[in-house]
Amino acid sequence: MPALMPTTLTARVVWLGYQPVPVEKLVITSVPLQEMRLTFAGFEGEVHAGLTRPSCSRVTKQHPKGTEIRNVRQLAVVSAEEMAEVAADMGLAAMDYAWVGASLVVEGIPDFTHLPPSSRLQGPDGVTMVVDMENLPCQEPAVTIDKALPGLGKGFKAAARDKRGVTAWVEREGVLRLGDVLTLHVPAQRAWKG
Repeated sequence: MPALMPTTLTARVVWLGYQPVPVEKLVITSVPLQEMRLTFAGFEGEVHAGLTRPSCSRVTKQHPKGTEIRNVRQLAVVSAEEMAEVAADMGLAAMDYAWVGASLVVEGIPDFTHLPPSSRLQGPDGVTMVVDMENLPCQEPAVTIDKALPGLGKGFKAAARDKRGVTAWVEREGVLRLGDVLTLHVPAQRAWKG
C-alpha cells in the first residue's frame, strides 16, 4: 500500500537560485539560475549543500550546536504568493527572492508553508524533493533586505511568520527548470491529534 499519495495540486517553478555564501555576507545572496541539477547532496556550490551538515540553532534541543547530522535543509523553497504577501506587509512593491536566500520559488499551492512534513514535490523528469519542515523566519534575510533598502529589513521577521516556506532535501536526483510543473504528493495518514 503506498504511503504517499499524489494530489491534484501542482506548483510551477517561477524562480531558481543558489546561495554561494551565508546570507548575511552579501546584499544579493542568491544567484538566479535557468536550471538546477540536483544530486543527493543538493545543488553543488550552494552553501546548504551536502549529505550532512553541522547542527544549527533549529535543532539544539536534539543535538548540541555544531554536531554533524543528516542534511535535510539542502533547499529553501518559498511560495511566490506568500512572498508577495510578505512584501506587501513590509510596504515593498515586490520581494527579491535572492534577499531571502531562496533556492526554489513556486506558485500554485495554497498555504504552502504549512505543507505536511514528508510531502514530496516531484518534477517532470522524476526529480523529487522532500519537505522537511517550515523554514521559520530568521534575522538573516532582514539584514540582507536592510542592506538593499535601509530601514525596511526590520519588518521581515514579523511579516514572514507563517509564510517563510519550507526546507527540503533531494530524494531523487534530476534537473529543475524554470517553468517546470511539480506535483505535490502527501503522506497518506490522518492529522496527528497529539
